Amino acid sequence: MLGLLLLLPLTYLVLTVARVQAASFAASLAGREAGRAFVTSGTEGEAHARAGAAAALAFADFAFDRGASVAVGCDGSPCLRPRAAVTATATIEVQLPLVPDFLASHLPATVTIRSTSVVTVDRFAAR
Repeated sequence: MLGLLLLLPLTYLVLTVARVQAASFAASLAGREAGRAFVTSGTEGEAHARAGAAAALAFADFAFDRGASVAVGCDGSPCLRPRAAVTATATIEVQLPLVPDFLASHLPATVTIRSTSVVTVDRFAAR
């Protein structure tokens, strides 16, 4: 009986830590790949679409289809000028596993994971 009382909370802790760790990997990958996709694009309109697609692939790899987003910003205008810094920020709202609805309304049931990546536009890129 004592083993069962210790095993259940330990199992829940492992599940929760694994999900949060997966979210941190997904956010890091999504931010980095969105930034890379943005700076290697030919036009600014195409760049936003490519960054969103790259981030969506990264989120899907870790099964974060809901609650995940990416925002891309530039340090000036135009965004794709040589040596411009492009900032990609990925955010994931992680739902904690096995939290019932009646507790979720009174206790925090999500953890926000955010990762920022800064990528520089190539100095010699032909646009």
